[in-house]
Amino acid sequence: MASALKNLSDYNADNMPDASEMCFGIVVSDYHNDITYPLYEGAYDTLIKHGAKEENIHVMQVPGAFELTAGARMMVNKNKADAVICLGCVITGETPHNEYINMSVAQGLTNLSVATGRAFLFGLLTPNTHQQALDRAGGKHGNKGVEAAQSAIRMAALRKDSGALAKKSIGFG
Repeated sequence: MASALKNLSDYNADNMPDASEMCFGIVVSDYHNDITYPLYEGAYDTLIKHGAKEENIHVMQVPGAFELTAGARMMVNKNKADAVICLGCVITGETPHNEYINMSVAQGLTNLSVATGRAFLFGLLTPNTHQQALDRAGGKHGNKGVEAAQSAIRMAALRKDSGALAKKSIGFG
């Protein structure tokens, strides 16, 4: 769904699992830090809100979006995170660099998820303009970091619970 039609920070907090026994990684790009740092704050605050302990949230800063995948792999190897939230921003420019970076990060995180059995969340904004990015980093469309964190909690719970949560959360059984 297009974020222009949805607030990225809206979700049903009553359906969220308890994150108190989970370990999370957050890998955040320093590039466009006026955007990525608010994404980080949204993700971190959401994890804490749902019971994650500060000592179980590990943070790594990487230079840019392209380095998110390598940082995510280092994070899971070092901290054994149940889920890793990857936050960055690539704004469309005069060259097609954004297509190469965005696709590489998406494919890299998917490959890590499949290889490790852990969730690697794609919190990479891919806007056309700087303003569109700000709108999704705590602006009028909410905060993609919040959305990534709630997805991380749910995926970590699924990993721990062998799918029972998925059936419950969508109304089965």
